[in-house]
Amino acid sequence: MKILTALLATALVCAGQDKAPVVPPKGVAAELTEKLLKAKRIYVDSFGEDVNSKTLQAMLVDALRTTNRFIVTEVKDKADLLLKGASLEKTSQELHAVGSATSVATAGGSQHTTVSRSMGSSLGSFAAQSLGTEDSQTSTETINDARAAVRLVSSDGDVVWSSTQESKGAKYKGAAADVADRIVKQLLRDLDKLDRLPPKP
Repeated sequence: MKILTALLATALVCAGQDKAPVVPPKGVAAELTEKLLKAKRIYVDSFGEDVNSKTLQAMLVDALRTTNRFIVTEVKDKADLLLKGASLEKTSQELHAVGSATSVATAGGSQHTTVSRSMGSSLGSFAAQSLGTEDSQTSTETINDARAAVRLVSSDGDVVWSSTQESKGAKYKGAAADVADRIVKQLLRDLDKLDRLPPKP
């Protein structure tokens, strides 16, 4: 019984050692984390003058606004953080072809011959039939691929957060909307981790 108790105690100590304590960031990381967590207003900077860049910028504004965590401002000087970045969107086409064929053939024949001294007769027949069907389908699928690398920059120029996301489009939305959604979800996941860190002593 003593041996069993000792083994159980050892197992509990080892199990406790496996769970490493959550260590809050120190030094530079702590300073950047504090700036990110204190931020309330975000300004989404221009990604470019082309249509795709302007679309992604609008999608990011919408995705950030619906989080209810940030105020999205269009006055740059009022923002705590600037969202900057670069994006690339391209369109490609994939050709899909499917074909099938089926054929059936039948054939038959017979021969009858009668010979006598005064007369002879011969009778013969043959029949053949062939049926076939062929089906083929060709379709072209257009694929939109969007990629974006973004960063959050504090008012004093420090990069406090960054992420790179890509998407080929989701079921009910295009690639630009999907990549914007991925960026904001990643930001919220990272903020949630930082929120759960123990407070500074």
